[in-house]
Amino acid sequence: MSDVVTERPAAEEQAPVLARLSLLDRFLPVWIVAAMAGGLALGRSVEGLDEALDTVQIGSVSLPIALGLLLMMYPVLAKVRYGELGAVTSDRRLLVSSLVLNWLIGPALMFTLAWLLLPDLPEYRTGLIIVGLARCIAMVLIWNDLSGGDREAGAVLVAVNSVFQIVAFAGLGYFYLELLPGVLGLPQDALSVSVWEIARSVLLFLGVPLLAGYLTRRLGERARGREWYEAVFLPRLGPFALYGLLFTIVVLFALQGDQITSRPGDVARIALPLLAYFFLMFGGSFLLGRSLGLGYPRTATLAFTAAGNNFELAIAVAIGVFGVTSGQALAGVVGPLIEVPVLVALVYIALAARRRLFPEEEA
Repeated sequence: MSDVVTERPAAEEQAPVLARLSLLDRFLPVWIVAAMAGGLALGRSVEGLDEALDTVQIGSVSLPIALGLLLMMYPVLAKVRYGELGAVTSDRRLLVSSLVLNWLIGPALMFTLAWLLLPDLPEYRTGLIIVGLARCIAMVLIWNDLSGGDREAGAVLVAVNSVFQIVAFAGLGYFYLELLPGVLGLPQDALSVSVWEIARSVLLFLGVPLLAGYLTRRLGERARGREWYEAVFLPRLGPFALYGLLFTIVVLFALQGDQITSRPGDVARIALPLLAYFFLMFGGSFLLGRSLGLGYPRTATLAFTAAGNNFELAIAVAIGVFGVTSGQALAGVVGPLIEVPVLVALVYIALAARRRLFPEEEA
């Protein structure tokens, strides 16, 4: 009888993982594919679309695309509990491990995979390196919650990474896109990029929604309380991140339709380093958390925040720096299509690993 009781919660938690996602989140790969198809159809049916989109610009990005990118970022950053940074930052093992994984290991791993698997495709390679620099925010909170991770730790690590990105993204972009390839004697054609252009894109497409998200939470909680803010306001706001992502994908594929349909093999090649990256980062981070004795909830949080990437920011930077029809932007767009099913699978893997690696917590 006791064996049945201890094993049942794990089985019950694994079975409804997909069911616990909202309808929008559960079928996100379907919506992304539909947005791609709609964008391809739009691009073939509307002449002069690129000129129309560039009529009004924010920075170097057309106004409609900029609004879509900002809409992707804002709801996610409004979810973060900014007032609880101290509760998690006091755990030095978790915080230091997360910073090392996100800002040393992750970018270096993506750089290595991009050069190993895409040596002849410099635009896609650059796009993936940008993805590696855009650390987790977005849907990582969903995967962390489904896996039984520490919700507050996940939110705080997201906040820390969001702030750190504003400070470090441009410098790391210069290091991995120009300085390191030159030191290693690697070809640098198609890799020249302005550090200021990257910094401007990060400040615009992360700094603005980060400030808006912070103010929204502070003012919303002050006016109506945390319970109303998280139980009523956030569920209404959350879907707009997906709407922004799908709108951006429609526009991107409308402008890149010919390139995408003529090179399906390139899309498959972009997917390979992404798959390797997700599994290597998640597995290594999970084992690190286990070895540090963080316990299952914070180990799962460490693994998902290390494996996840901020594709919204990567897409924004790629568009802002290289243009909406660039290969760099396409590499960013392929990311969410691969990330969603892979991280759903990793939720199941995390739940199964808990039974084997954390039996004391199961009991």
